[in-house]
Amino acid sequence: MTNRRLLLTSALTLCIAASFPAYAADPVATSAAPKSEFAKALTEGKPILDARYRYEYVDQDGLADEANAHTIRTRLGYETGKFKDFSTLLEFENITDIGGENYNDTINGKTSHPTVADPEDTALNRLQLTYTGLPDTALVLGRQNIVLDNQRFVGGIAWRQNDQTFDAISVKNNTLKDTTLYYAYANQVNRIFGTDSPVGTWDDSHIHLINGSYAGLPFGKITGYSYLLDIQDSLALSSATYGARFEGKHPVAEGVVGLLNLEYAHQNDYADNPNSISFNYYSIEPGVTFGQWTLKGQYESIEGDGTNAMQFALGTNHAFDGWVDKFLTTPANGLVDANIGITYVAKSENAWLNGTKAMLVYHDFSAERGSADYGTEWDASVEQTFQQYYTAGIKLGAYNADDLYTDTVKIMPYLQVKF
Repeated sequence: MTNRRLLLTSALTLCIAASFPAYAADPVATSAAPKSEFAKALTEGKPILDARYRYEYVDQDGLADEANAHTIRTRLGYETGKFKDFSTLLEFENITDIGGENYNDTINGKTSHPTVADPEDTALNRLQLTYTGLPDTALVLGRQNIVLDNQRFVGGIAWRQNDQTFDAISVKNNTLKDTTLYYAYANQVNRIFGTDSPVGTWDDSHIHLINGSYAGLPFGKITGYSYLLDIQDSLALSSATYGARFEGKHPVAEGVVGLLNLEYAHQNDYADNPNSISFNYYSIEPGVTFGQWTLKGQYESIEGDGTNAMQFALGTNHAFDGWVDKFLTTPANGLVDANIGITYVAKSENAWLNGTKAMLVYHDFSAERGSADYGTEWDASVEQTFQQYYTAGIKLGAYNADDLYTDTVKIMPYLQVKF
């Protein structure tokens, strides 16, 4: 792991050095113009300050104690301006418990409490070099966020205090009209569990992420993708996933817009996965927007064979299949999530109310293979961002078990300031 990090740091250093011509050999290099250009890139960058407090309460049947997690996540960093088409971003992150660790943070051994996967940690969150000197292209080298589509397969898991980042090189190109092409190679995944966890880093990986989308259709966008995961630290999650996604919307009446998202993917074993797997995924998500209201339904099917099931090793899984997080790992018999939700966004002359977003979702969970009824869940949230920089919100979730897991309630208020 240390060697990989040294190699990454060395590569970054070399790239930064390569971005600055050898001015010493040129008399022009001693003039004020190149120096002022460099100084401008340094001084006219963007500071990063992001602090979030969250209280997460969990009451889970079958465990002796409740979870009461009070955590603060702070990020400090700086993104430079451009110099010779290069820019650099540096960001540090700290997660601190301020409530006595009355929860299972995955590494503190408090297994009588429900899990809240926010362990204390201080780490380098992002260190990346970006080059935009090629037409319609951005190259990024270093520790970076990678978020693709709706984050079902690849995302940042931003809900957790420590988000997921990648040590990677990525390229994004928009040369073709209405078309975005993306490729990334990552050799390390920095996971939400932190640097002190034995599963906090997948540092022996060979991951290829290929994604292309076309948004020139009159009624939506189509995307195709291929995600090849060779994860030596978790061989059973090594997989090849190939899929396609459609996101559409179209006016159906005055003030009414029809919505339709469709997705299909196939996943099979890859690299050194000891299991032979072949699973299908599909999601049908119709909806309608009228005024300040949006109504959506979804039928999501994730295949399992009774021993293994399709998994989303790099996905933002908290955003799917209920906020109580019962299905971060797909059960062996797969999962069907039939859900319906309604969202309201307030419009008001009162700045404290304008833009307030409220959501209510109902889930019915069952096995994809067999006839088991796993349970149902209600989720609700309210969030408001005011004066541009400040956000307050609360998320609630209640899982009612039937044939799988146990009844669980979560209450999660939070406050955030982000500049």
